[in-house]
Amino acid sequence: MGTLSSFKTFTEALPTQGKKMPVLFTSHGNPMDIPVSRNERLFWQKLFDLGVDLQKNYEVKATLVVSAHWCTRGTFINISPEQQQIFDYYGFPDEYYKVHYNAKGAPEIAREVKKIIPSISETTDWGLDHGAWPMLMHLFPKGNIPVFQMSIDYYAKTEYHFELGKQLKSLRNKGVLIIGSGALIHNLPLAMKKMQSRDTKPYGWEMEYDAWIKKQIDERNFSNLINYENSHKLGKLAAPTPDHYVPLLYSLGLAEISDEINYFYGGELSLPAFSERSFILS
Repeated sequence: MGTLSSFKTFTEALPTQGKKMPVLFTSHGNPMDIPVSRNERLFWQKLFDLGVDLQKNYEVKATLVVSAHWCTRGTFINISPEQQQIFDYYGFPDEYYKVHYNAKGAPEIAREVKKIIPSISETTDWGLDHGAWPMLMHLFPKGNIPVFQMSIDYYAKTEYHFELGKQLKSLRNKGVLIIGSGALIHNLPLAMKKMQSRDTKPYGWEMEYDAWIKKQIDERNFSNLINYENSHKLGKLAAPTPDHYVPLLYSLGLAEISDEINYFYGGELSLPAFSERSFILS
């Protein structure tokens, strides 16, 4: 992972307002860290620094989040003018339900997505789940950037998600910051097994897979990433379910040849079998 000073170097060179918006792929953090402050959690601080620079260098009109935690049959776009904060985790201590993030929706911009892709369905039956608001409350802590989510069709093939991302490219020229929120490595049963035994050591295979997937991103071997279950022996182990992986495909589908890829958080593991590697395309 680069230092904070090196991160500042490339963000200071970001284009001025009115230029094409960047695209993010980011972890939404370890759920255990939701009440933890930026002073105690470097990943939260990195998101905060990124948000400062984005607002300094771009006119961010709205944020579209593709979250691992809104999975549906078919694809939906949330057109609610008000965004309900969803505490979609269970059995946590009381302080996990006392963290609040208030942001408005962007129904007019959300309806643009429907115009671009008519097969998408509009809905008001959602808000901001914990794939969105824990990350956003550090990226844009004032809640001053309108936000809406697009669901993941859990049953669609990986190619569908990549192609859907490609179709959304025009939004980058309209001040919409699109964020894929998931994890490049996310094996919850294996992570829970370690946590239950109070063993925080990685299994050992995580760094091998992280290095491979970073190489594919850097070299833009998108076909390998679309076919992740077969293109590497650890693919199914690293992502046994598609929910946390496919947000990556939306972000990569939005990539232009001219975009540079910079990682604002590296491959350090906050949990075994869990990655927070995150990057910006700009």
